[in-house]
Amino acid sequence: PDVDAERDEPQLEYLDSLPVDLQFLIMTFLSPVDICKLGATSQYWRAMVRDPLLWRYFLLRDMLQWSSIDHLSMPDLELLDAPLVSEDESLDDREEGSEKDREFKFDYMSEYMKGCPSCRQKWLPSRPAYKLVTSFLHYLVPSSEPRYAMFGPGMEQLDVPLVTRLTHSPDLLPVSIPHRQIEGIGSGLSFLFNNQHKFNIVTLYSTNRAERERARLEQQSSSNKLFSFVGSDNSGCPVYSPSPLVKQVCHVMDGLIYVSNAEPGKGDEKTEMAQIKAMLNCAENTTLLVLSCVSREQEEETSTARSRTPCVYVAQRLGLSQLSSRWMVQDTVAESLSGFMEGIAWLLRCSGVKLYGR
Repeated sequence: PDVDAERDEPQLEYLDSLPVDLQFLIMTFLSPVDICKLGATSQYWRAMVRDPLLWRYFLLRDMLQWSSIDHLSMPDLELLDAPLVSEDESLDDREEGSEKDREFKFDYMSEYMKGCPSCRQKWLPSRPAYKLVTSFLHYLVPSSEPRYAMFGPGMEQLDVPLVTRLTHSPDLLPVSIPHRQIEGIGSGLSFLFNNQHKFNIVTLYSTNRAERERARLEQQSSSNKLFSFVGSDNSGCPVYSPSPLVKQVCHVMDGLIYVSNAEPGKGDEKTEMAQIKAMLNCAENTTLLVLSCVSREQEEETSTARSRTPCVYVAQRLGLSQLSSRWMVQDTVAESLSGFMEGIAWLLRCSGVKLYGR
């Protein structure tokens, strides 16, 4: 009987007997789901898996791979720069402090759960926020086609032109060729999403095609006809005002699509932030989709070198957390249009469109 009792002892006892540093090392190889399961086995492991150092490690490791982030899930990146122990506080003081205080100051676990895409899916509403219209009234009330204005350096600086790829996409059916040219810097496009929902995109370029191509080849910036420089604010950041025609366009848009150049080393932080704010000021209570765009997929043999700026850092660079509007950053590849459909789906849902099967 004694032998049987020893055989039936929980296997976790071996893990319990290991030094704490080895326990933490083992936990770094587990997924967050497995970590939570481990925490349900005993009070000891419940306390261990909530350690802020562990979840800080998970956050630093995994957020670089997240393909999207939004106004509800953006982690507080300032926590990652904050020391776990202040200068006037010793490690012994931290041990003597209450668990509640430690969780309040360093709740990396909550930040991770809030931002992780797989965790976010569990919090999506099962029903649309708006009331359903009866089938009879549905045919009486004509459905409006959402309209979005697309702009940003990613439309002009990448080797693969995003808009050209959109017009030839088999998944996103173009139902209308470019029309209504806007002073040589923009045009309107109509698309059919999921073979069901029609929407319109107004493309806004900084200048005409010839000047854009010359600036791209010479790796220089061209004069921007969408905005005029007004001055600088109290913090020294530039202030821009959209042109009168762009203001008229923004007033009738249901949302904005900003195409950011996510290739490493690209982007002018202060200019981009100022121009996004200028557009949002013209389009009140609108939503903002940021396509964090690169030209091509990363090749396997060059996987050691990062081929794009992670979406959380794109959101930080653009100062999106300071905005009062709803926003989302979606990783996108111009050549394959990977991620574009996911971003448009979010934008359509924000416009009140019911997407079946998503």
